[in-house]
Amino acid sequence: MKKTWMILSCLAIVLRVSANVTLPAFFTDGMVLQRNQPLYIWGWSDKHEKVTVRFRQQQQSVKAGSDGRWMVKLQPEAAGGPFALTVSGKNTIALKDVLVGEVWICSGQSNMEFQVKDVTNAAAEIKNAGYPEIREFTVKRMVAKEPQQDVMPGAWLPATTAHVAEYSAVSYFFARELFQRLHVPVGLIHTSWGGTQVEAWISKAGFLNSNEFREMMSQPWGIDSIKGPNSYPGALFNAMIHPLIPYAVKGAIWYQGESNVTRAWQYRTSFPLMIADWRSRWQQPAFPFYFVQLTSFDANHGKREGNSANGSTWAELREAQQQTLSVPGTGMAVTTDIGEEKDIHPRNKQDVGKRLAVNVLKNVYAQEIVPGGPVFSKMDISGNKALISFADPGAGLIVQDRYGYIRGFEAAGEDQHFYYAQAQLQEGRVVVTCDQVSRPVAVRYNWADVTDGNLFNREGYPAAPFRTDQWKVSTQDVKYRMPDK
Repeated sequence: MKKTWMILSCLAIVLRVSANVTLPAFFTDGMVLQRNQPLYIWGWSDKHEKVTVRFRQQQQSVKAGSDGRWMVKLQPEAAGGPFALTVSGKNTIALKDVLVGEVWICSGQSNMEFQVKDVTNAAAEIKNAGYPEIREFTVKRMVAKEPQQDVMPGAWLPATTAHVAEYSAVSYFFARELFQRLHVPVGLIHTSWGGTQVEAWISKAGFLNSNEFREMMSQPWGIDSIKGPNSYPGALFNAMIHPLIPYAVKGAIWYQGESNVTRAWQYRTSFPLMIADWRSRWQQPAFPFYFVQLTSFDANHGKREGNSANGSTWAELREAQQQTLSVPGTGMAVTTDIGEEKDIHPRNKQDVGKRLAVNVLKNVYAQEIVPGGPVFSKMDISGNKALISFADPGAGLIVQDRYGYIRGFEAAGEDQHFYYAQAQLQEGRVVVTCDQVSRPVAVRYNWADVTDGNLFNREGYPAAPFRTDQWKVSTQDVKYRMPDK
């Protein structure tokens, strides 16, 4: 493992020995720059060399530092293109077909990596892809023990039949929805890696800013007992996020959590920590951050044991994601209704991308649109009934059942034992009763690895899972720890 790490770390080191002016690997033809924000253009040259950047009507010159690094700050530009971007020193770099629009970071693990060629109706999606003003740059997989200057070479590829098959599916369907409603170019920087934990995407400085992680990170340690180099704390931030900063972006979308379910309770800390860390690194305290809540999946391989009776790590992770919504500038796409019980990688990524997009369109771009489904707001008890109220019901609650029966509810009394409950809609609320519970004190909805709830709003978005109790859950004492020496 140590040898592997050393090889990967060496590969990740970018040496700048050429006298020529150079740019980061993701500054290429076809790139998309963020509209209405200051634009940072940077690169390397001989030390103290004068470098001039020209873009549209702007021209800025700067002298490189003693380390050869230089950077200019251009004034914000309106959406449009294609334009030329020219960088001159001893040599000249001329980038063409540069667009200005909306740029989003797309990150996470395998469900963000999942490609268009593997989605439901993939052939039709690829055939109908005709969006040359949507472009995606995919950051190649890399790990590093220290922050890196650059990513591996790549290209900004248009969302056309020739290229879209290799796109991140969630990213593409998200961008397509934005493009169709905003009518401006959309740039995607896709940087994800399957099977990775959130801690790999947090910088060392981010950990040191956390009371929970500071002491752990200050200790000398090795990686022999870590699952792999891509789970090393900070390894993916160093190699796949740090080189992108301070490229101007609108925000980030995120699909991750499957690899953190065994420490779901701690995700309440680590996930908001990552968001705060990225915002700090980009020096954008209001950086929009929108994420996908885990879908429905039988993590016990046919046993369906993840539930209130036995503990559901997936439900607990979903709750940690839900609680992250207390962080300003965040939003969540609920997907419990579109999972596949036997496949951790559901093929319906169209709805995932759309649900992220409508959330963003409402809350970031101020469009008049319903951004998602009903969210639990309060519970009232009346005798043997629990009356559940919801916020954000859109045009109203509906039940996807011909007889009006709502699935997915459980109730418990003071003994904390949950039983399946009957639930029906009455005057905009859900009335929950249970034969085994004469006086309910707690209610849960879709609290299981595999969910079967059927409560939606009229716009077609599912109600978010919830519980009204604060009783101890199965992952509450499980922590992320350094390997024993």
